Amino acid sequence: MISLGNLQRKIALSAVLGALVIAALSLLTDVRSVGNSLAGFRWSALLAILGWTIFNYVLRWAKWDYYLRRLGMGDGVSYGDSGLLFTSGMVMAVTPGKVGEVFKSYLLKRVNGTPISASAPIVLAERLTDGLGMLLLMAVGLNLYPPARPLFWLLVIGGVLGIAALQYRPLALALLNRMEGLPVLKRFGPAARSFYESSFALLSWRLLLVSTILSIVSWGGECIAFYYVLAGLGVAPGLELLLIATFVFAASTLFGLVSFLPGGLGTSEASSVALLMALVGGMTSAVAAAATIVIRFCTLWFGVSLGVVALLLFERRYRGGEDEPRELRVANESH
Repeated sequence: MISLGNLQRKIALSAVLGALVIAALSLLTDVRSVGNSLAGFRWSALLAILGWTIFNYVLRWAKWDYYLRRLGMGDGVSYGDSGLLFTSGMVMAVTPGKVGEVFKSYLLKRVNGTPISASAPIVLAERLTDGLGMLLLMAVGLNLYPPARPLFWLLVIGGVLGIAALQYRPLALALLNRMEGLPVLKRFGPAARSFYESSFALLSWRLLLVSTILSIVSWGGECIAFYYVLAGLGVAPGLELLLIATFVFAASTLFGLVSFLPGGLGTSEASSVALLMALVGGMTSAVAAAATIVIRFCTLWFGVSLGVVALLLFERRYRGGEDEPRELRVANESH
């Protein structure tokens, strides 16, 4: 059972960790210099930064909603409800590898009784296509930083092999049958089979291609937001800066994702600062740290804040939804 009290403690802990990361960045560079860089930031760029961030959220919601209805799990879920579900899930962006976003599946069950095991693969498909989209965005700037090429190809090969394994039904069904034949794991068999069937439907090559293209466009919005952050700190604007911003944002986000730390905290920030100093001529550690702090507040923490508001609205609308009627509970179990 997921309680709001437990959720609040997790968010508070992640917020403390985030504050410690920012403090560490400032101390490892120069607190005063970081402060001066932030003071000199052109705050008129904030509208464009948040605008491109929201652009990313809207397209990612569209992908979530498409998956939801493609699997036939949208019964009784209006587009407004779908938006609340998606945005509420953003409160879990500070969980390791964002796996906590399966929270959306828990909330969906409260809306229409869909079993969590059936809808959880939507989160898997979201994360996978987001990762593939980020990899392709990262590829745009690989010539800028050749040392990143081995990790890039390792992630590409790993992703392709993982998808191929899920799409090879004979192997997956044989493993499921074996699992259902083991006394200890037998009771998990139906949920595992439901999870696999949803995953198989979502990771068909055609749907995967469309979803990955959508991910490239949506996350490209946050890369553009980072471009505006750098320009707002006085870096000369232009195509080269856009390429650098795209590469650095995509690479640092991926590094944070594979670190499995909550929200990539620490890993994303450190890699962002290091890459900016390596690729932007004359950039000091203080300016790089300031840029990283601004983009993290305008993406990660902005999203978490929206998630908190959406979750409060959801709870107000579906208060008491955890106590399902017996008829609905029996129907769920029969799935």
